[in-house]
Amino acid sequence: MLRPAAAAILAVLSLTQTALAENWPQWRGPTHNGISTAKNIPTEWVKAAKNVAWRAKLPGPGGATPVIWDDRIYVTSAEGDNLVLMCFSTDGQELWRKTVTDGNYSARAGEGNAASPSPSTDGEHVWCFFGTGVLACYTKDGDEVWKFDVQDRYGKFDIQFGMTSTPVLHEDGLYLQLIHGTWGGPYKVGKVIRLNKADGSEVWAVDRPSQADDECKHSYASPILYDFGGQTFLVTHGADCTVGHDLATGAELWRLDGLNGPSPLNQRRYDNTFRMVSSPGVAPGVVVVTTAKAGPVVAVKSGESLSGEILNSPAIQWVVDKTPDVACPLIIDGLVYLLMNEGRMLCVDQATGAEVYFQRVHNAQHRTSPLYADGHVYFASKDGIVTVLKHGREFEIVAENDMNGEGITASPVVANGTLYLRSADALYAIRAAD
Repeated sequence: MLRPAAAAILAVLSLTQTALAENWPQWRGPTHNGISTAKNIPTEWVKAAKNVAWRAKLPGPGGATPVIWDDRIYVTSAEGDNLVLMCFSTDGQELWRKTVTDGNYSARAGEGNAASPSPSTDGEHVWCFFGTGVLACYTKDGDEVWKFDVQDRYGKFDIQFGMTSTPVLHEDGLYLQLIHGTWGGPYKVGKVIRLNKADGSEVWAVDRPSQADDECKHSYASPILYDFGGQTFLVTHGADCTVGHDLATGAELWRLDGLNGPSPLNQRRYDNTFRMVSSPGVAPGVVVVTTAKAGPVVAVKSGESLSGEILNSPAIQWVVDKTPDVACPLIIDGLVYLLMNEGRMLCVDQATGAEVYFQRVHNAQHRTSPLYADGHVYFASKDGIVTVLKHGREFEIVAENDMNGEGITASPVVANGTLYLRSADALYAIRAAD
């Protein structure tokens, strides 16, 4: 029998090993909220002239975030007209590259392309989705397992700047939201889908109705999984509303309408260009719903009140009248970080929504979602500046790292003690120098 002291030491070692071996299996990380438990992540690497472990050239641009499992990194990219899935080792060596499909396109004056959705992995397989509609599964060694065009099965996409939604991987399911429709034409019902990750077969597909009109039918957001305190559901976002779904059946558990005005949440008149890009943020006990344009941010409480139409229910915790356009909320230690497109950070109290600070960080467009690691908040700008803030109620810029003009639209991630950045040109590994 172990003595208490020895048992305590083993427990600490076990926790330490778990933290060190933290993978980043999909877009918003292991807990779907952009939070890493890693320690000793560098905050400065350009001015320090160190901490850049390696740089690997990519064949083309893309907004897809890399995902990491143990010693392998997976990332999608454009390569001319082709769309590829690539695998790198954690020492920066390209292990394999597969052309999944062709038909790449440029969206929004070159700001985006068909390599915008991020891949997902469970360590044995990797799944990738492209704006063309092609969804595929490969083994970790690059062998194709299955592939099909979502448009062939569920109908043609009709979305102005291309499909960018990243599927959610959870247990044996792969969850997609397809929310789009003709601008100015008849309403087109969105779809929420669960596939069997092993073979791509349909488990369920449900309609997602709304009263959205014109461009409001277009959602570029990704579904998010809420999985805390024994409560688990899928959150879909777009077409003027946010909806919670049962994982087993796809049934609607709750709905938040009124995000586009006029409503108790948004007093402005109905905006026909109100389209969701940012996905909601999740943390134990709360879903923080972002919107668009001059719309609100709404904190929704989980629990018994989260059922049915919640617009006028006790499930609404607070409403803030400023919203990010692209970046997802980051919720940590009672604070909610909301990164505005033009380069200001709004930090509010998680319990009340009261403003903690609203400060300029960098005067450029910001398309990435913030990451938390070891007491700091990381995010990047479209002109290639990676800003690091000190986490807390006092605004403090710890570092600004200039990536030599390489624009960044893919969110930063951390896995196994390393910060990974994907620029328009390359994949970077940032880790503390020995």
